[in-house]
Amino acid sequence: MQDTTAPIAPLQKPPFTYSAGPRFAELQRRYPTVDYLRRRARRRVPRFAFEYGDGGSGKDDAGIRRNWAAFDAIELVPRYGVMPALPPCDIELFGRRYAAPIGIAPMGGPAIVWPGADLHLARAAQRARIPYVLGTVGGATIERIAEIAPDVFWFQLYRLAKNDHAIGVDLVRRAAAAGCHTLVLTIDVPVRTTRPREAVTGLAGSFRFDHNIAMQIARSPAWAIALWKYGIPGFDNLRPYADKSASLQEVIAFTRREMGGAFTWEEIAKYRDRWKGRFVLKGVMHPQDAERSVSLGADGIIVSNHGGRQIEALPAAIDVLPAVVRQVGGRATVMMDSGVRSGSDVARACALGAAGAFAGKAFLWGLGALGEEGPGHVIDLLIQETQAALGQVGAHGLDELRSLSIRHDRALRF
Repeated sequence: MQDTTAPIAPLQKPPFTYSAGPRFAELQRRYPTVDYLRRRARRRVPRFAFEYGDGGSGKDDAGIRRNWAAFDAIELVPRYGVMPALPPCDIELFGRRYAAPIGIAPMGGPAIVWPGADLHLARAAQRARIPYVLGTVGGATIERIAEIAPDVFWFQLYRLAKNDHAIGVDLVRRAAAAGCHTLVLTIDVPVRTTRPREAVTGLAGSFRFDHNIAMQIARSPAWAIALWKYGIPGFDNLRPYADKSASLQEVIAFTRREMGGAFTWEEIAKYRDRWKGRFVLKGVMHPQDAERSVSLGADGIIVSNHGGRQIEALPAAIDVLPAVVRQVGGRATVMMDSGVRSGSDVARACALGAAGAFAGKAFLWGLGALGEEGPGHVIDLLIQETQAALGQVGAHGLDELRSLSIRHDRALRF
């Protein structure tokens, strides 16, 4: 297995100079925040696609809204002095330099929201030099993404435990052979749940053409053209393990049979021993679980409630973050996702101790609104907003955020 722990030269000597895309100013006038992208995505993609990417579990998307409300409730008290108009916000994670403390979170089936999504996300991340985490059930293979985004490629693994984790182990082997920098084990989906908004559109977790779906596609010509170009979304990484003649529906059924359950700590330890690169656990929501993660050799932790997508009863990830940071005490890199919609959210997460913040839905909205241009525009927005937030609160860089006075009344105490 390839050893990915060797020191890697920074992609660019600090400070990292980031340049927005050539159409950023034009697009910013029309879509100055990701919320504007969300509105256009709702009008532009088939209903089933929007509801799949936008919705969460339970009633009224309560978990998603809790994440958003928790971010909005955090206040940073500024300190002013002489500083650059837009301070740099480049970071180093696991020996690599990235343009900003922003990453693209792993997502299942983003190509349902916009065909070819995984390829567009990877290209945008490579251009911008931010981490891109390909999901196990993404719509492109490990090998293809490694070609497109060699400098920023991370891989996320769900539990596939049958036959002594034969498929999971082989996916890890493929990721190492392709040059993946970081392996991310997701531990927060022990059971499958229902997302009501997705279910009522007729998608129901699969992609089956019927009259209902066909009518929705007919009303979304740009999406239909992308579908013609990139093909029906599928679980490309898992297809090789199904029957060679299996249809898409059979591959989906195969995936559901194979994937499920929560990683045990013993299983996590075995993957840690097998993987020679950087190793991250995603879905940690309790300081004791963070402590156990560190004891097993995790290099990083992503505090996450799965974006409110699996169950609405969990606390907001940002409200748990400070307790996890205190528990870890610098022994591992702590990051977070769930509810990140702006550069101000990224600055809040960093002020509370996160080394970086990952976004998911914001990138789906960008794809739905602008197609292949969308991910790049979202990155440009988030980086500019993060720099502006640093300047507005008087921080010369990300490190100074932690010295600010912060009102965080909703933070959990364990």
